[in-house]
Amino acid sequence: MTDPKKIAETADMIINGYAFTRSDDNVRVLNLNSVGSAAVIGKDNEVIETSMDDIELDIVMNYYKRNKAFLED
Repeated sequence: MTDPKKIAETADMIINGYAFTRSDDNVRVLNLNSVGSAAVIGKDNEVIETSMDDIELDIVMNYYKRNKAFLED
C-alpha cells in the first residue's frame, strides 16, 4: 500500500493535496487524499499514464503548468 505521509515527505512540491515528485525526465503526481489517483507527466507536458478522471487530470495539469518552474533545478 502507498504511504501518503512518506510520499508527502519526499515530494518536491505539494499543491492542494497533490504531491509532485521529479523522477528522471518525468514528474509523478499523487493525490494524497486518494492514493489510487495518480499520474505521470513527461518532459513535454504530455500525460504518460494516469488513473485520474478527465476533470481531475485537467486540474492537476493546470497546477503543474502554473508551478513547474518550482520543480526545475
